[in-house]
Amino acid sequence: MDFIQIIVLAIVQGLTEFLPVSSSAHLILVPVLTGWKDQGLAFDVAVHVGTLSAVVLYFRKEIIQMIRSWFRSVTGKGFDNDAKLAWAVLFGTIPVGLSGLLFKDFIAEHLREPVVIASSTLVFGLLLWLADAKGRRVRDEYAINWKDVLVIGCAQALALIPGTSRSGATMTAALLMGLSRQAAARFSFLLSIPVIVLAGGLETKDYLEHASITDMQPLMLGALLSGVSAYFCIHYFLKLLERIGMMPFVIYRIVLALFLYVMFA
Repeated sequence: MDFIQIIVLAIVQGLTEFLPVSSSAHLILVPVLTGWKDQGLAFDVAVHVGTLSAVVLYFRKEIIQMIRSWFRSVTGKGFDNDAKLAWAVLFGTIPVGLSGLLFKDFIAEHLREPVVIASSTLVFGLLLWLADAKGRRVRDEYAINWKDVLVIGCAQALALIPGTSRSGATMTAALLMGLSRQAAARFSFLLSIPVIVLAGGLETKDYLEHASITDMQPLMLGALLSGVSAYFCIHYFLKLLERIGMMPFVIYRIVLALFLYVMFA
């Protein structure tokens, strides 16, 4: 990988991991559209480490409180809203974890095509528009119930399809269940933490079975750039979300889908 490729792919990953536009689709499409060779598993792991670091750093106070409350709930010393949120994140991760183990190879072999990405980008973009327009948007993330967790968790599992967008699918489901935009985004970001850990762990396992890392500098730079861009993306997305809504991302997804259909259909 050359310097420009590292910069572009790392920033693309950092920005798209948490915006409702699908990071996996962009990491697939950028090499296709530029003619670059696939960046490989090692680089994918590195940029996932960067985005994981960003979301953990941004929500560090909430995460510390959730962990404390979760341990108190396990030991029978109380069950407050932070414990409830921690359990919701854990249970909401189960569907995507099971789906990833069962369908990982099938998805990698059959669903990484530009036309598949275009279709999922378009369909789930329209669903995001519907959810943002029709959702009641009256509850925060601490008011989440187990029905919400099941629906949002299953939506996250669908995001294994490239182009769907993990954050987009979970925000769509959360909005349809009546969460506010801010709550939908915040819960989606918290829910990303165990998912990124699981995905990064599987990618690391796959990589170490077939190769060894010989040059750490591109990986470290990729992790740093993806982490910095992801941190600022989270901050400004949450800050501007109530003002701009989801429509800019819906429009972007529709334009991207049409472009892909024209180029590859």
